[in-house]
Amino acid sequence: MIRVLLCDDHAMIRRGIRETLSEAVDVQVCGEASNYAEVKALLRNAACDVLILDLNLPGRSGLEVLETVREAYPHVRVLIVSMYEADQYALRCLRAGAHGYLNKAGDPTQIVQAVRTLGAGRKFLTPEVSDMLVNSLAQPVDQAPHEQLSEREMQTLLKIASGKKLSEIADDLMLSPKTVSVYRARLLEKLKLSSNAELAVYANRNNLI
Repeated sequence: MIRVLLCDDHAMIRRGIRETLSEAVDVQVCGEASNYAEVKALLRNAACDVLILDLNLPGRSGLEVLETVREAYPHVRVLIVSMYEADQYALRCLRAGAHGYLNKAGDPTQIVQAVRTLGAGRKFLTPEVSDMLVNSLAQPVDQAPHEQLSEREMQTLLKIASGKKLSEIADDLMLSPKTVSVYRARLLEKLKLSSNAELAVYANRNNLI
């Protein structure tokens, strides 16, 4: 039996994944979490083979949770299931230690296949992600400026590009407005830009949103 934990801040998404996995006789969902604190408590108290993890969590981001899980629970295999397209985040997640990546808009049956693959100790790569990985190895190129951003900086960029105010971003990320302003300043410096409008244009041109 493959024991699975779900971590997504949307109850309806968790319900959909749970119902999809319930059709697999060899998979058992043993817990659900909506944020880092909850998933941390579950990992301490429940045996788990696979963690299905969303990237866009309140407070601590999915990539930060991934890093913590990788260090504290190296036996747990992590499948990222995200709203972001594969070309935006898949390689970033795999480099950070994820064992698979799926887009939420994809075929739900892939989740069962992915969980079984991770449960068998292998990585799950869709054909699209496999091609991206091969191309990145076969044709190494200079990293785009946004590849140098920290996870918090990337989150701030995406939220600014989506039209959110700094106060709204602070609420979403559970940070102070002052801290978000620091991230914005770092973004402008690293990307050599001068305004929120230019940040939005940059994100669109690089298919980040």
